[in-house]
Amino acid sequence: MTDLIIAEKPSAALKIATSLADSKVEKHLYKKVAYYEISHSNKKLIVACAVGHLYNLAEKEKKGWTYPVFDIEWKPSYDTNKTSGYTRPYLELIQKLSKDVKEIYNACDFDVEGETIFKNILNFSCKKKDAKRMKFSTTTKEDLTNAYEHPLPHIDLKLAEAGETRHFLDHYWGINLSRALTLSVKSATGMFKILSSGRVQGPALKMLAEREIQIKNFKPVPFWQIELLAKELNAWHEEDKIFEKPKAEGIAKNASGKKAYVSSVEKERFKQEPPHPFDLTALQLEAYRQFGISPKETLATCQDLYINSYISYPRTSSNQLPESIGYKKIIEKLSHQSEYAQLCKKLLKQASLKPNNGKKTDPAHPAIYATGEVPKGLESSGKKIYDLIVRRILSTFAEPAERESVFVEIDVNGEKFNAKGATTVYKGWHEFYGPYAKFEEIELPKLENGQELHVNEIKLHEKETAPPKRYTPASVIKALETRGLGTKATRAEIVDTLFQRNYVKGTSIEVTDLGLKTVETLKKYCHEILDDKLTKDFEEDMEEIREGKNNEEKILANARAFLTKSLEKFKANEKNIGEELSVATKETMDKENHVGKCDKCGGELSIRYSKRFNSRFVACKSYPDCKNTFSLPFGLPKVTDKLCPECNYPLVLIIRAGKRPFDYCINKQCPKKLEWVKQQQELKAKNEAAKNTETLSTVPSSVTRKAKKPEGKVLKETKPSKKTTKRKKS
Repeated sequence: MTDLIIAEKPSAALKIATSLADSKVEKHLYKKVAYYEISHSNKKLIVACAVGHLYNLAEKEKKGWTYPVFDIEWKPSYDTNKTSGYTRPYLELIQKLSKDVKEIYNACDFDVEGETIFKNILNFSCKKKDAKRMKFSTTTKEDLTNAYEHPLPHIDLKLAEAGETRHFLDHYWGINLSRALTLSVKSATGMFKILSSGRVQGPALKMLAEREIQIKNFKPVPFWQIELLAKELNAWHEEDKIFEKPKAEGIAKNASGKKAYVSSVEKERFKQEPPHPFDLTALQLEAYRQFGISPKETLATCQDLYINSYISYPRTSSNQLPESIGYKKIIEKLSHQSEYAQLCKKLLKQASLKPNNGKKTDPAHPAIYATGEVPKGLESSGKKIYDLIVRRILSTFAEPAERESVFVEIDVNGEKFNAKGATTVYKGWHEFYGPYAKFEEIELPKLENGQELHVNEIKLHEKETAPPKRYTPASVIKALETRGLGTKATRAEIVDTLFQRNYVKGTSIEVTDLGLKTVETLKKYCHEILDDKLTKDFEEDMEEIREGKNNEEKILANARAFLTKSLEKFKANEKNIGEELSVATKETMDKENHVGKCDKCGGELSIRYSKRFNSRFVACKSYPDCKNTFSLPFGLPKVTDKLCPECNYPLVLIIRAGKRPFDYCINKQCPKKLEWVKQQQELKAKNEAAKNTETLSTVPSSVTRKAKKPEGKVLKETKPSKKTTKRKKS
């Protein structure tokens, strides 16, 4: 009998098949979906895959746009969303393959989502209750083989139940709050604009809105600082910020023209411990700090590195590395990469290898680490993040660094001025972390007590207090984690949704009028929906499910009762809510689509949508008086505040799925655009010419030499047999 292994994604299935195969890998296709037949220890295995969620939650019966909605169930994804039609053959293939196998193995990611994906496949597609579980934190051949040969006897039902509960809660909140908000605006104005909120999205937006209000309401307060500029060094008055001008002027006057003496010099050496290994949030923060890579892109890059066996599973909350991963083995493998060779040799000479583990744990996976597999063909972001992970791992095993701080106090006619310095006296782990160990080196001159300084000036600086800093895409992830909102895997997606709904904008996150008004309105009419504590309590409930201390139905019953009560309040005030939101909605939409000034009439250019051609374009708002229009390429256009450096026309950001966004000049006659079009035409003509030449020089197949058989494993692709594809005659 055959065993069936089900992976979460196509790339994982191929990786598992090639890792477990004793010889060749036979690739088969079912409606263009690949699956693999292999032999492992003289046993036949089939490796198939899902493509993420093959089942999603939806209403049992569609009753149109109404709320509250709680009568939901799992349905095939292709039935719940038109864009998920591609999932149908994956589901059909698993149904077909699961009928005649001895054992089924769960090889989806070992986390809440992976277990939920597999449990639905197992129950609804395979019509089974349990399966064996392959548990692995890396996709190396060694770990995958061990996971198959020593599986867990059962899937983790508690983990799957926690995941299922999360999906139900998120669906309850998402569908009901989004419908309530959208319908309130529609009933008040007739305008249909999708607005959304959610169990975590609402509190996250409230957090950002509170910071935005602090910034908007901030009133700067003047203060003064007094600086001593001497030949030997600069120093600042010990009171730092002085908020009374007369007092500051009095201090400056008292110190001006007077002799300055060093009253004390204090030095202190201290050890700086190595950093902890990366959990996902820490890696996202560091990648943004070092490279400006967004948390969402960091996670996507890490997923690629993981599938290719270069790093361990990235969606982890742990910053601990257990001994079981084999410290020495990993460092020895990393030493074969030239850029890390010397650093690894230093570590291997140490008497023992012990990482500086943190306190955060994850029952499923260790901290993120490099496996030692040599990366090939990495793109820019992949190289950067891989290097960051490797150097972080190496630095955690290194010795502490040693720093020296120097504090100098200067007396000028009774006024005290301070100067501070800090230098690294022993690099320790700094050497291993390399360019990412950024510490300010401020070296002060050698000074002695009683030494007179040569003062050039006592300078009075007038400044103002600054408003609170805006969140960045990385710091907001950390803030959500601190508040217990969302999970390590969902926080970046939640923030991304806020951008898509036009609640926030900019790299330095600014809440739009629509975002502010949405929070203001919800706080006014049903504030409990935005409660951080409620969301955090639900997260704790789901953790209790994993631990067997709570159950799904009890939590969902509480959620339904809470939402029913809140939505009754919402419905009673629906028209008022809609009227308050509609103004902000229209203003935000206008700002979202405003491109710039019309070059013909001086009016306003905005992005428009043509139903007839299913496309977007730029047109003057003074139509029909002004018929100035500009075409846009395929993709989602987003307004920018940038102008083309060549012709000074507005630039529009074009976003395409799976490709890098690019700036597009709307000017049809832009010199740069015309030059690019010419280059593309020349390149196309060149490729056509090369293609024709290649065709003419092709040697007939009858005289070609017999190809040499490739060594090692062969990935053999076969089409479905006629038996499986033959249709009944009508």
